[in-house]
Amino acid sequence: MTSDILLSVADFSVVYDVEPPVEAVREVSFTLRRGEILGLAGESGCGKTTLAYGIQRLLKPPAVITGGSALFHDESGDVVDLTRLDAEQTRRFRWDKISMVFQGAMNALNPVLPIGAQLGDVFTTHRPDLGRRERIEQCAALLDLVGVGRDRLRSYAHELSGGMRQRVMIAMALALKPQLMIMDEPTTALDVLVQREILLQISELRKAFGFSVIFITHDLPLLLEISDRIAIMRAGRIVELDTASQLYRDPQHDYTRKLLASFPSLTGERGDFVRGERAAS
Repeated sequence: MTSDILLSVADFSVVYDVEPPVEAVREVSFTLRRGEILGLAGESGCGKTTLAYGIQRLLKPPAVITGGSALFHDESGDVVDLTRLDAEQTRRFRWDKISMVFQGAMNALNPVLPIGAQLGDVFTTHRPDLGRRERIEQCAALLDLVGVGRDRLRSYAHELSGGMRQRVMIAMALALKPQLMIMDEPTTALDVLVQREILLQISELRKAFGFSVIFITHDLPLLLEISDRIAIMRAGRIVELDTASQLYRDPQHDYTRKLLASFPSLTGERGDFVRGERAAS
């Protein structure tokens, strides 16, 4: 019987080997269930992206994984420690089992290749037996799926809006039907209406395909809306992990309470700082 757990991370640590060494991720442990959206929140520099890159073995020197494990419980029943895969095993595993939507879609997409060619590269690398005609149809179907439209297969990244580029990245991440998608600030620099559209689409796609999501952002209110559970990260550690509703109603850590308090209410009283600032002007 397939386990309900998809990913179990234990005592995972990453150090930037500089002088002096920087402990970016410190003994982080958590589990991710199948079909779950796990939000990962915290201030800039707290280690969120380093943790995600470490799990996927995307870190580059001077970053070094110094301890812990990241066990992937494949739907086949196999359990794979991602930290022990060699380079070729990691290459085959990435995108097929775990995919990633990187922060800054314009930088993640190749500016000199059309969108169709970049989507096609995923199939060429991981599904080499797929014929050219079938590969093109798969790419077209992916663009239709994320609401970009197959007529954009020949378009370049600079010809697309920010929201469309982000949707292309989501299409690329979905191409091989992975079991886990890691999304690093996927709505950064997008206006609120486009953010809403993309978040709704992620939710619909997750329900349709059953993949799990690790959603990284500093925007805690956004995570409260879309996540099943939320992990709060500070200075390389997870300081609190709970369901979204419980974390909102009864945060246990002082840092979580401060994060929640840092977002102004649309209906409540203005804080002393705002009133003081206004009075001084």
